[in-house]
Amino acid sequence: MDTKKTILVIEDEKDLAEVLKVKLEDAGFATHVAFDGESGLEVAVAEHPDLILLDIVLPGMNGVEMLKQLRKDEWGKNALVMILTNSDDVETMSQVIEDGAYEYFVKTEWKIEDIISKIKDKLNADQNRAVWKVERKF
Repeated sequence: MDTKKTILVIEDEKDLAEVLKVKLEDAGFATHVAFDGESGLEVAVAEHPDLILLDIVLPGMNGVEMLKQLRKDEWGKNALVMILTNSDDVETMSQVIEDGAYEYFVKTEWKIEDIISKIKDKLNADQNRAVWKVERKF
């Protein structure tokens, strides 16, 4: 990637958060990590990451509530969010998709490398779409 994209990982399982951080950095991303919804929201609003990888089951403010709060922020209303969680509850899935989550991954069903590939695909697709819009104006 030409410019380093930033990923915010909001994950309370510290070992998994560290593995994600290392793998994402190895893939060329800058990363921020938060271990709960409150601090994740603060980092997101302050740093404006290119993508947020959000767990649902978090201490304090859970991921569903964090996403709702994020969508109230001017920048956050369009932030790119992917869910990575152990929760396969259909109601929760529906809620976060309704609140604008781009993708929903159940941790036990995905390898980290596949998730990173999905992140790259999404960020590249958005970048290419932005370039296409600029080129079409001229």
